[in-house]
Amino acid sequence: MGTSSANKGTSGSGTPLVPSWLEEPGDWTDQEPEGSDTPTDSPPIPEPGEPDRYTAPRSAFSKFARSGGTDRANLGRAVAGYVSRSSGGAAGAAQRMGSSRRTAARIVSFLGDAARRGINEALKALNLPGLAGRPIEEVFTGLADYFCLEGGGLDVDIARDAFMQTVGDVAEQGVTDLNNLNFDQIQAVLEIFMTHAIELRLYNEIGTKAIVLPADTAAINNVQAQLHDFIANGVADALSEMGGSLPTLAQDQVPAFLDSVFENAFIVLAAMGEAQENA
Repeated sequence: MGTSSANKGTSGSGTPLVPSWLEEPGDWTDQEPEGSDTPTDSPPIPEPGEPDRYTAPRSAFSKFARSGGTDRANLGRAVAGYVSRSSGGAAGAAQRMGSSRRTAARIVSFLGDAARRGINEALKALNLPGLAGRPIEEVFTGLADYFCLEGGGLDVDIARDAFMQTVGDVAEQGVTDLNNLNFDQIQAVLEIFMTHAIELRLYNEIGTKAIVLPADTAAINNVQAQLHDFIANGVADALSEMGGSLPTLAQDQVPAFLDSVFENAFIVLAAMGEAQENA
């Protein structure tokens, strides 16, 4: 389904709703003083989630996939179930997007700086003046290591894959001139990235095995298109409620804003899923 980050998925048995490694750096303030003999306080171990919390959403997604993308009720059931049951609600689902939230914050911060001071000054601030004047796809590709965390793991892979898919989409959305960037265009880039990131998370959590079930390529493409459009519509609705504050954000306000946007997106997606399920 267009992602290199697919794995066997989370088993759910004994695993926490929000893995401790997804917490933001610096969340744990009880650090061991230098030279102290007192052991450093460790982060609390999250409570394990229900071992079968993925079963119903995966079953619903399998039925949706077997239908070739026509069973919208099971698409809605899968998405709503993932948010409410598998993730413990919208806040938990948003927290699971740890690397994607950080990447989104860096995208918004950089593009906001470019809109205010110009792309050349924004690139100089990152010691990347050589990217000035290049096409937007080349600029974004050159910024991949700045926007995306390094390292392994599913969460990091999802953020990087979502960003690289975003690079391929931005020009199609009319974002081509970084010298005359406006905040509507920044919101468009954010919307594209969030859609890909949430889509990849859902594939990896509840759709990894189901996606091979359709018998022909057209059916598989329709499954992908239906899920993508469903998520894109939810993200667009969530951002339309909050995106107006983008131009007024200070740099240090961006991470908290993105946390709220991701949570709101999952609230909207769950509501859309329930409505689709009951239609």
